[in-house]
Amino acid sequence: MTALTGASQQTARRPSGLATLVLAGAFGLFLGLPVVALVLRALLGGGLLDAIASPVVLDAIFLSLVTTSISLVLIVCLGLPLAFVLARRRFRGSSLLETAVDLPIVLPPSVAGLALLLVFGRQGLLGRPLDLFGLAVPFTTVAVILAQVFVAAPFFIRSARAGLAGVERDLEDAARMDGASERDVARWITVPLAAPALTAGMIMCWARALGEFGATIMFAGNIPGRTQTLPLVVYSEFGGGDLEASIAAAAILVLAAFGVLVSVRMLHWRRALDIRSDV
Repeated sequence: MTALTGASQQTARRPSGLATLVLAGAFGLFLGLPVVALVLRALLGGGLLDAIASPVVLDAIFLSLVTTSISLVLIVCLGLPLAFVLARRRFRGSSLLETAVDLPIVLPPSVAGLALLLVFGRQGLLGRPLDLFGLAVPFTTVAVILAQVFVAAPFFIRSARAGLAGVERDLEDAARMDGASERDVARWITVPLAAPALTAGMIMCWARALGEFGATIMFAGNIPGRTQTLPLVVYSEFGGGDLEASIAAAAILVLAAFGVLVSVRMLHWRRALDIRSDV
Protein backbone atom coordinates (compact mmCIF):
# COMPACT_ATOMS: atom_id res chain seq x y z
CA MET A 1 0.00 0.00 0.00
CA THR A 2 2.83 2.35 0.87
CA ALA A 3 4.58 1.51 -2.40
CA LEU A 4 1.41 2.21 -4.35
CA THR A 5 0.96 5.53 -2.57
CA GLY A 6 4.54 6.52 -3.32
CA ALA A 7 4.17 5.54 -6.97
CA SER A 8 0.96 7.55 -7.29
CA GLN A 9 2.64 10.58 -5.72
CA GLN A 10 5.59 10.23 -8.08
CA THR A 11 3.20 10.00 -11.02
CA ALA A 12 1.36 13.08 -9.77
CA ARG A 13 4.60 15.03 -9.60
CA ARG A 14 5.60 14.30 -13.19
CA PRO A 15 2.99 16.50 -14.92
CA SER A 16 3.88 19.47 -12.72
CA GLY A 17 7.58 18.91 -13.41
CA LEU A 18 6.90 18.68 -17.12
CA ALA A 19 4.81 21.84 -17.00
CA THR A 20 7.66 23.65 -15.23
CA LEU A 21 10.12 22.56 -17.92
CA VAL A 22 7.75 23.65 -20.69
CA LEU A 23 7.20 27.06 -19.11
CA ALA A 24 10.93 27.51 -18.47
CA GLY A 25 11.77 26.52 -22.04
CA ALA A 26 9.10 28.78 -23.51
CA PHE A 27 10.25 31.80 -21.53
CA GLY A 28 13.90 31.06 -22.28
CA LEU A 29 12.99 30.90 -25.97
CA PHE A 30 11.17 34.21 -25.65
CA LEU A 31 14.27 35.83 -24.15
CA GLY A 32 16.80 34.28 -26.50
CA LEU A 33 15.02 34.10 -29.84
CA PRO A 34 15.03 37.85 -30.66
CA VAL A 35 18.76 38.06 -29.96
CA VAL A 36 19.51 34.95 -32.03
CA ALA A 37 17.35 36.27 -34.86
CA LEU A 38 19.22 39.57 -34.83
CA VAL A 39 22.67 37.98 -34.90
CA LEU A 40 21.67 35.48 -37.61
CA ARG A 41 20.22 38.25 -39.74
CA ALA A 42 23.44 40.20 -39.36
CA LEU A 43 25.60 37.19 -40.26
CA LEU A 44 23.45 35.72 -43.04
CA GLY A 45 21.95 38.87 -44.48
CA GLY A 46 24.98 39.50 -46.64
CA GLY A 47 25.41 43.19 -45.88
CA LEU A 48 27.12 42.97 -42.51
CA LEU A 49 30.65 43.65 -43.72
CA ASP A 50 29.54 46.52 -45.93
CA ALA A 51 27.49 48.00 -43.11
CA ILE A 52 30.34 47.72 -40.61
CA ALA A 53 32.71 49.32 -43.12
CA SER A 54 30.43 52.32 -43.58
CA PRO A 55 31.85 55.61 -42.25
CA VAL A 56 28.90 56.13 -39.91
CA VAL A 57 29.33 52.78 -38.15
CA LEU A 58 33.13 53.03 -38.07
CA ASP A 59 32.99 56.50 -36.52
CA ALA A 60 30.48 55.25 -33.96
CA ILE A 61 32.64 52.23 -33.08
CA PHE A 62 35.72 54.43 -32.65
CA LEU A 63 33.83 57.00 -30.57
CA SER A 64 32.26 54.30 -28.40
CA LEU A 65 35.60 52.62 -27.72
CA VAL A 66 37.33 55.89 -26.86
CA THR A 67 34.57 57.28 -24.64
CA THR A 68 33.92 54.01 -22.80
CA SER A 69 37.65 53.56 -22.15
CA ILE A 70 37.90 57.07 -20.67
CA SER A 71 34.71 56.50 -18.69
CA LEU A 72 36.06 53.24 -17.29
CA VAL A 73 39.30 54.87 -16.13
CA LEU A 74 37.36 57.68 -14.44
CA ILE A 75 34.96 55.26 -12.78
CA VAL A 76 37.74 53.09 -11.39
CA CYS A 77 39.85 56.02 -10.17
CA LEU A 78 36.94 57.82 -8.53
CA GLY A 79 34.71 54.88 -7.66
CA LEU A 80 37.26 52.67 -5.91
CA PRO A 81 37.82 55.07 -2.97
CA LEU A 82 34.05 55.49 -2.65
CA ALA A 83 33.54 51.72 -2.69
CA PHE A 84 36.22 51.36 0.00
CA VAL A 85 34.47 53.91 2.22
CA LEU A 86 31.09 52.21 1.77
CA ALA A 87 32.59 48.78 2.46
CA ARG A 88 34.69 49.66 5.51
CA ARG A 89 33.10 52.68 7.16
CA ARG A 90 29.79 53.20 8.93
CA PHE A 91 28.83 56.82 9.53
CA ARG A 92 25.77 59.01 9.72
CA GLY A 93 24.38 59.32 6.23
CA SER A 94 26.13 56.23 4.84
CA SER A 95 22.78 54.65 3.93
CA LEU A 96 21.80 57.82 2.10
CA LEU A 97 25.11 57.78 0.23
CA GLU A 98 24.58 54.14 -0.77
CA THR A 99 21.11 55.05 -2.04
CA ALA A 100 22.53 57.93 -4.08
CA VAL A 101 25.12 55.58 -5.60
CA ASP A 102 22.50 53.00 -6.55
CA LEU A 103 19.94 55.51 -7.81
CA PRO A 104 21.21 55.74 -11.43
CA ILE A 105 20.52 52.01 -11.83
CA VAL A 106 16.78 52.46 -11.33
CA LEU A 107 16.42 55.88 -12.95
CA PRO A 108 15.07 55.91 -16.52
CA PRO A 109 18.01 56.87 -18.77
CA SER A 110 16.09 59.84 -20.17
CA VAL A 111 15.62 61.16 -16.64
CA ALA A 112 19.35 60.77 -16.02
CA GLY A 113 20.10 62.75 -19.18
CA LEU A 114 17.70 65.50 -18.17
CA ALA A 115 19.22 65.66 -14.69
CA LEU A 116 22.72 66.01 -16.17
CA LEU A 117 21.43 68.73 -18.46
CA LEU A 118 20.03 70.66 -15.47
CA VAL A 119 23.44 70.54 -13.81
CA PHE A 120 25.83 71.06 -16.75
CA GLY A 121 23.57 72.85 -19.23
CA ARG A 122 24.05 76.53 -20.02
CA GLN A 123 21.33 77.45 -17.56
CA GLY A 124 22.22 74.66 -15.12
CA LEU A 125 23.80 74.74 -11.69
CA LEU A 126 27.35 74.47 -13.04
CA GLY A 127 26.65 75.62 -16.58
CA ARG A 128 26.96 79.32 -15.91
CA PRO A 129 30.28 79.10 -14.01
CA LEU A 130 31.67 76.88 -16.77
CA ASP A 131 30.39 79.30 -19.39
CA LEU A 132 32.47 82.08 -17.80
CA PHE A 133 35.57 80.05 -18.68
CA GLY A 134 34.30 79.37 -22.18
CA LEU A 135 33.48 75.74 -21.42
CA ALA A 136 30.34 74.15 -22.83
CA VAL A 137 29.61 70.56 -21.83
CA PRO A 138 26.23 69.61 -23.39
CA PHE A 139 26.23 68.15 -26.90
CA THR A 140 29.96 67.46 -26.84
CA THR A 141 32.06 64.33 -26.49
CA VAL A 142 32.64 65.27 -22.86
CA ALA A 143 28.87 65.03 -22.34
CA VAL A 144 28.96 61.49 -23.74
CA ILE A 145 31.61 60.53 -21.19
CA LEU A 146 29.75 62.15 -18.30
CA ALA A 147 26.54 60.36 -19.26
CA GLN A 148 28.36 57.03 -19.41
CA VAL A 149 30.06 57.61 -16.06
CA PHE A 150 26.77 58.57 -14.40
CA VAL A 151 24.82 55.50 -15.52
CA ALA A 152 27.66 52.93 -15.38
CA ALA A 153 29.51 53.84 -12.17
CA PRO A 154 27.05 52.09 -9.81
CA PHE A 155 27.79 48.73 -11.43
CA PHE A 156 31.47 49.00 -10.56
CA ILE A 157 30.94 50.55 -7.12
CA ARG A 158 28.44 47.87 -6.05
CA SER A 159 30.72 45.03 -7.16
CA ALA A 160 33.83 46.65 -5.69
CA ARG A 161 32.03 47.31 -2.41
CA ALA A 162 31.05 43.65 -2.12
CA GLY A 163 34.56 42.48 -3.00
CA LEU A 164 36.28 44.80 -0.53
CA ALA A 165 33.81 43.92 2.22
CA GLY A 166 34.60 40.23 1.69
CA VAL A 167 38.35 40.62 2.31
CA GLU A 168 39.40 39.17 5.66
CA ARG A 169 40.45 42.01 7.93
CA ASP A 170 42.72 39.66 9.90
CA LEU A 171 44.99 39.27 6.87
CA GLU A 172 45.33 43.04 6.55
CA ASP A 173 46.02 43.40 10.28
CA ALA A 174 48.67 40.69 10.09
CA ALA A 175 50.40 42.53 7.25
CA ARG A 176 50.36 45.75 9.26
CA MET A 177 51.87 43.99 12.24
CA ASP A 178 54.68 42.79 9.97
CA GLY A 179 55.45 46.40 9.13
CA ALA A 180 53.55 46.87 5.89
CA SER A 181 52.30 50.36 5.13
CA GLU A 182 48.69 51.06 4.22
CA ARG A 183 49.69 51.34 0.56
CA ASP A 184 51.43 47.97 0.70
CA VAL A 185 48.42 46.40 2.43
CA ALA A 186 46.13 47.70 -0.28
CA ARG A 187 48.51 46.70 -3.08
CA TRP A 188 49.46 43.21 -1.91
CA ILE A 189 46.50 42.09 0.22
CA THR A 190 43.25 43.99 -0.30
CA VAL A 191 43.23 44.55 -4.06
CA PRO A 192 44.44 41.04 -5.05
CA LEU A 193 41.85 39.36 -2.82
CA ALA A 194 39.08 41.61 -4.14
CA ALA A 195 40.34 41.37 -7.72
CA PRO A 196 37.60 39.03 -9.06
CA ALA A 197 34.86 41.38 -7.84
CA LEU A 198 36.75 44.44 -9.08
CA THR A 199 37.28 42.89 -12.51
CA ALA A 200 33.66 41.81 -12.79
CA GLY A 201 32.54 45.30 -11.83
CA MET A 202 34.83 46.85 -14.45
CA ILE A 203 33.50 44.55 -17.15
CA MET A 204 29.86 45.19 -16.25
CA CYS A 205 30.24 48.95 -16.03
CA TRP A 206 32.09 49.07 -19.36
CA ALA A 207 29.26 47.11 -20.98
CA ARG A 208 26.69 49.44 -19.45
CA ALA A 209 28.59 52.45 -20.75
CA LEU A 210 28.83 50.89 -24.21
CA GLY A 211 25.07 50.33 -24.34
CA GLU A 212 24.05 53.71 -22.95
CA PHE A 213 21.40 55.45 -25.07
CA GLY A 214 18.82 57.55 -23.23
CA ALA A 215 21.07 59.78 -21.13
CA THR A 216 23.43 60.26 -24.06
CA ILE A 217 20.80 61.40 -26.55
CA MET A 218 19.25 63.75 -23.98
CA PHE A 219 22.50 65.26 -22.72
CA ALA A 220 24.93 64.89 -25.63
CA GLY A 221 22.66 64.74 -28.66
CA ASN A 222 23.11 62.60 -31.73
CA ILE A 223 25.86 64.30 -33.72
CA PRO A 224 27.72 61.97 -36.14
CA GLY A 225 31.44 61.76 -35.39
CA ARG A 226 31.04 63.76 -32.21
CA THR A 227 28.41 62.26 -29.91
CA GLN A 228 26.87 59.46 -32.01
CA THR A 229 27.79 56.20 -30.28
CA LEU A 230 26.82 52.71 -31.42
CA PRO A 231 23.38 52.65 -29.73
CA LEU A 232 22.56 55.98 -31.35
CA VAL A 233 23.59 54.60 -34.74
CA VAL A 234 21.13 51.73 -34.28
CA TYR A 235 18.38 54.26 -33.64
CA SER A 236 19.40 56.72 -36.36
CA GLU A 237 20.00 54.22 -39.14
CA PHE A 238 16.77 52.39 -38.40
CA GLY A 239 14.87 55.67 -38.50
CA GLY A 240 16.68 56.70 -41.68
CA GLY A 241 15.79 53.50 -43.51
CA ASP A 242 19.23 51.84 -43.58
CA LEU A 243 18.20 48.62 -41.89
CA GLU A 244 21.44 46.75 -42.60
CA ALA A 245 23.60 49.39 -40.90
CA SER A 246 21.23 49.39 -37.94
CA ILE A 247 21.39 45.59 -37.69
CA ALA A 248 25.19 45.61 -37.98
CA ALA A 249 25.59 48.10 -35.13
CA ALA A 250 23.06 46.19 -33.03
CA ALA A 251 24.87 42.89 -33.67
CA ILE A 252 28.14 44.40 -32.46
CA LEU A 253 26.44 45.48 -29.24
CA VAL A 254 24.87 42.06 -28.77
CA LEU A 255 28.18 40.25 -29.27
CA ALA A 256 29.92 42.65 -26.89
CA ALA A 257 27.22 42.06 -24.26
CA PHE A 258 27.49 38.29 -24.74
CA GLY A 259 31.25 38.45 -24.31
CA VAL A 260 30.86 40.50 -21.15
CA LEU A 261 28.43 38.03 -19.58
CA VAL A 262 30.64 35.08 -20.47
CA SER A 263 33.66 36.83 -18.97
CA VAL A 264 31.84 37.61 -15.73
CA ARG A 265 30.60 34.03 -15.42
CA MET A 266 34.11 32.71 -16.01
CA LEU A 267 35.41 34.97 -13.26
CA HIS A 268 32.80 33.68 -10.82
CA TRP A 269 33.54 30.11 -11.91
CA ARG A 270 37.27 30.55 -11.32
CA ARG A 271 36.57 32.18 -7.97
CA ALA A 272 34.40 29.24 -6.95
CA LEU A 273 37.15 26.80 -7.98
CA ASP A 274 39.72 28.75 -5.96
CA ILE A 275 37.49 28.66 -2.89
CA ARG A 276 36.95 24.91 -3.26
CA SER A 277 40.68 24.30 -3.68
CA ASP A 278 41.41 26.32 -0.53
CA VAL A 279 38.86 24.27 1.39
